[in-house]
Amino acid sequence: MSSRSLGAPRRGTPATRAFNRRLLALFGWHLEGELPEEPKFVLIVVPHTSNWDFFLCIMAMFGYGIRLTWLGKHTIFFWPAAPILRWLGGEPIDRTTSLGTVESAIERFHSRAQLVMGLSPEGTRKRTTEWKSGFYRIAVGAGVPIVPVSLDYQHKRMSIEPLFRPTGALDQDIARLRATFTADMARHPENFG
Repeated sequence: MSSRSLGAPRRGTPATRAFNRRLLALFGWHLEGELPEEPKFVLIVVPHTSNWDFFLCIMAMFGYGIRLTWLGKHTIFFWPAAPILRWLGGEPIDRTTSLGTVESAIERFHSRAQLVMGLSPEGTRKRTTEWKSGFYRIAVGAGVPIVPVSLDYQHKRMSIEPLFRPTGALDQDIARLRATFTADMARHPENFG
């Protein structure tokens, strides 16, 4: 079986997906769009202006039934939080090693048949006028597409946007991706640049 026929890594059951969608609906949120039939991709969630974004994304991960990997500083993976963070898809990354974050992420893609890595291109909840390029360099280096996901607080929806294949023209591609998102989607619009 080729890795392409595997599709995205999944988790949970139809019942757990339905439960998490209902839970989101209790708070007025709904999920839109479908996961692409790709075994590996970088998933970017924008805008990221609030601590609540993480919790909504975790609920959406279970609602979509996707096994998502996200990278966290190795210092947050301590007992008793470490097993829970790993179960939620967290993987520690040590930024003090000679292998940088981007290179380490690319290596993860090369060593697995399936991997969806969730990242925030803004890199912070604070106001920023530029996206960090790490997500893009990971996608290009690993040879995988990017799947943008909009986190729209105004309409209380999380939407999977069309799959994007990087061309290698970093500035132009990032500008095209950024055009998908607007400040009025953010929980704190003043922090979206």
